[in-house]
Amino acid sequence: MSKPIPPDKGGTASTWYKDFFHGVALDLWRKAIPPEQTRLEVDFLEKTLKVPEGGKLLDVPCGNGRHSRELAARGYRVTGVDISEEFLQEARAASSAAGIQAEWILGDMSEMGDLQDLKMDGKFDGAFCFGNSFGYLNHEGMAAFLGGLSGNLEKGARFVIDTGIAAESILPTMQTRIWYKVDDILMLSEHQYDCRQSRMDTEYTFLRDGKTETRKASSWVFTVAEMERLLNQAGLETLSLFESTEEQPYKLGSPRLILTAEKQ
Repeated sequence: MSKPIPPDKGGTASTWYKDFFHGVALDLWRKAIPPEQTRLEVDFLEKTLKVPEGGKLLDVPCGNGRHSRELAARGYRVTGVDISEEFLQEARAASSAAGIQAEWILGDMSEMGDLQDLKMDGKFDGAFCFGNSFGYLNHEGMAAFLGGLSGNLEKGARFVIDTGIAAESILPTMQTRIWYKVDDILMLSEHQYDCRQSRMDTEYTFLRDGKTETRKASSWVFTVAEMERLLNQAGLETLSLFESTEEQPYKLGSPRLILTAEKQ
């Protein structure tokens, strides 16, 4: 039986992501996403964001830039922001090797309003947050993130969120213990739901080459209505809710939410 994850004391759950993304966790993410999925997601972003050729796009957090690099290759001016220096180094190397231009900034998504680098050359024509990152922060943190992001968008610019941890997705079918195998990496995720905090606390155990590594993570679980209220407070109006890039309507139990909002 797994040991219970202690409650958040001193902000541990609020800052877990600052030390999580390195080494085996990134290796698993690289192996788990096929190139075809990236192309399909970028096709959706192009269609949904409706940014003119050469427009400015913001990807936060960008990871290793898999979306940004594809968008830059299609002629957009892209800025990626992420807290993982390891992933940003990979993004820089990959974009340089491909001969494409993109800007990569080391930064915390909770401090979007303080990232002056983003404001040096005007505002963005569109933005997106993919990969379950919406929920890394608590209510106050997400409000700060959305407020800072909105301040960096042109009026009428669209913002797309992709997440698998909306309350309507995760709670109806929640499992407390799940095994995954991706190539040579075996991972066990053990979940506990804190009802008072509306937070999913997870302990990940990675096994590879006879070595075991354990890390903890937390995600605040927002209902769709709560997400819309946060967006509205930041001046972003929700336009659509889908469960896939094929634009199937989002419903209770959908494993994925793709939400599009527009800067008012």
